[in-house]
Amino acid sequence: MKKIALVITLFSSVAAPAQTHKLEKLWETEAVVAVPESVLPYENGKKLYVSLIDGGGWDADGKGGVALLNADGTGLNQSWVRGLNAPKGMGLSGKHLYVADITEVVVINTRTGKTEKKIAIEGATGLNDITVDDGGIVYLSDSRTGKIWRLEKDIPTLFLENVRGVNGLKAVGSDLIIGTGRSLQRADSQKKITTIAELPQGIDGIEPIGNGDYLVTSWTGIIFYVYSDGRVDQLLDTRTDKKNTADIGYDPKHRIVFVPTFNGKTVASFKLR
Repeated sequence: MKKIALVITLFSSVAAPAQTHKLEKLWETEAVVAVPESVLPYENGKKLYVSLIDGGGWDADGKGGVALLNADGTGLNQSWVRGLNAPKGMGLSGKHLYVADITEVVVINTRTGKTEKKIAIEGATGLNDITVDDGGIVYLSDSRTGKIWRLEKDIPTLFLENVRGVNGLKAVGSDLIIGTGRSLQRADSQKKITTIAELPQGIDGIEPIGNGDYLVTSWTGIIFYVYSDGRVDQLLDTRTDKKNTADIGYDPKHRIVFVPTFNGKTVASFKLR
């Protein structure tokens, strides 16, 4: 009987499912943020850039901008940069903040808050997300034309086309992680594409955890944990609260997730456990 009990114990240990991750809420701003679409941490996660659409999602109305926010949810400054249209994804390269703004990329000097230049993207009608690799190369998605563009020394060239439903992008080493519809994909330096995972909802924001896993959002209000082997866990669902989960920011050192809630008009913070 002792032998049988030992076998059962060992089997139970092996068969037990791995512990799942969860998001623990830390804080949320008041519902006064002017339609936040993207959050980008800087200064080692101490401060945040927040893109503000402040109107219709694709309206070229000059009402948009970029806000500043402390990583503890205080110090909201929605007047840092104004006069944009419907700004969405952002990326940092040196002292410059690159912002996707419908048809062009706005380059902002982070020291002065002044726009230094606007880079028109040929044929673009729905520029959405931006990411910057370790070499300072900027990648941006055009959701309406299904194209991914590459900026080197601020000169745009077409990187990939016919990427239906393209939205979120994230440069990880020499790879570009792409959210296209419900598929999370990887394009290597030779543009060879492989599928990481299939999700139950369309993909918006993408953030690497650092171990081959990813946090992935669906704009409708869901955050997923995607494992490197393709497994997908749902961590958060705010649809009943009528809060979206757009282009999240992530502080890997402290494992903090920053969520722009778009029509919810807040920015929320969660600890990844």
